[in-house]
Amino acid sequence: MIFAQNRFFVLLLGLFGLFGVLSAHADTPSGNEAKIAHFTLENGMEVVVIPDHRAPIVTHMVWYKVGSADEPPGKSGIAHFFEHLMFKGTTNHQAGEFDRAISEIGGNNNAFTSYDYTAYFETVPADALETMMAFEADRMRNLVLDDEVITTERDVVLEERRSRIDNDPGALLNEEVNATLWQNQPYRIPVIGWMQEMEQLNRTDAQDFYDRYYTPNNAILVVAGDVDEKSVKEMAEKTYGKIARGPDLPPRKRPVEPEQNTRRSVTLRDARVSVPGFSVQWVVPSYNTAKPGEAEALDLLAEILGGGVRSRLYQELVVGKQIAVGTGASYSGTMLDDTSFTVYGAPVGQTPLDEVEKSVAAEIARIVDEGVSSDELEKAKKRFIRATIFARDRQSAMANIFGSTLATGGSVDDIAKWPEHISAVTPEQVKQVAARYLVPSRATIGYLLPQPESGN
Repeated sequence: MIFAQNRFFVLLLGLFGLFGVLSAHADTPSGNEAKIAHFTLENGMEVVVIPDHRAPIVTHMVWYKVGSADEPPGKSGIAHFFEHLMFKGTTNHQAGEFDRAISEIGGNNNAFTSYDYTAYFETVPADALETMMAFEADRMRNLVLDDEVITTERDVVLEERRSRIDNDPGALLNEEVNATLWQNQPYRIPVIGWMQEMEQLNRTDAQDFYDRYYTPNNAILVVAGDVDEKSVKEMAEKTYGKIARGPDLPPRKRPVEPEQNTRRSVTLRDARVSVPGFSVQWVVPSYNTAKPGEAEALDLLAEILGGGVRSRLYQELVVGKQIAVGTGASYSGTMLDDTSFTVYGAPVGQTPLDEVEKSVAAEIARIVDEGVSSDELEKAKKRFIRATIFARDRQSAMANIFGSTLATGGSVDDIAKWPEHISAVTPEQVKQVAARYLVPSRATIGYLLPQPESGN
């Protein structure tokens, strides 16, 4: 089991920050005319079917529209904790039986928790799909949550926090930066939870969370692979369709972030740090909260500014001045509420960190003042949309695209029209979002530094 959250300092970022609203044409990647299907079962469970007949395998995912940002006050970590509990026994299957069934047929499975959703997935031979649905539907409602299970698994997630967060200076700083960037919004709380609150999670907390959120009308089923709409619908009705609809949940309204008018910084010095680094973050709108065209412009701004080896930051700081070992930018557009735009850098050798920081700021200021050229923007669009074609080549990527988008307020139509919207972005729009949102006086900066030598 894993949890997903933003990291302070990642030099090996992927192709781009946005993963959940990539291009998804109606055709399969092979060019067949099989269409992506989207329907809802009578109990309210959404279903997406993505046919891909190149290999007799299938990726089966269930997304629950609940994440760490939906947790009750004082119960941080319950969403991720419950992800672990979902792998325990049910009234129909002993603990470990589901995992063994997948292993015996050469498949794989896992789960992840983020701020806005929790997802469970299996990749298996296509003829095992109905079996996966039966197991997944069973644990949607029939988990056995006794005190022994709770105590044992709580110790596991506490150890996970110690090993993945407390022993990692970058992860520790990331938590502090998020808590500073977000003044009111629950994204300020780490997905894995605060240690003192995690220690108090109990069976009542888990049962209440399960009863409230793990219902078919709060879930999205995504099936990608060697399948068709008719067979998936029949299997889904036979398994998930037997589960009673849960109570309707109220709209996911969360505390609203106040206007930010200050520049803030967080510094962590640690003996385990050998290469210093910094990040600068701003609160910006997501695809779900932005005005028309803004999110797409922010995506392309991140691509132009720091999306890879052809970006301005890489060419200027790594190739040109040779003062940075790594630098880049990212935009986390697939969020239910407002999100963040990040730039980061780390110096080469003895280069002062502030020299890298000033050079990054200068590139941002250049876009704000001068904008971007039509040619530069068109090349960025081509790189960006080309990357989505590669994403479409993997079942798991396609399933993630649809699941994350639907779980954060988007639609199948949004995914289909995404390339069209990206293509429509103008140089002026890129300049406008840079000027509107990347304001130095409203930035939150994180510094990850080595421990000073004794006597300094």
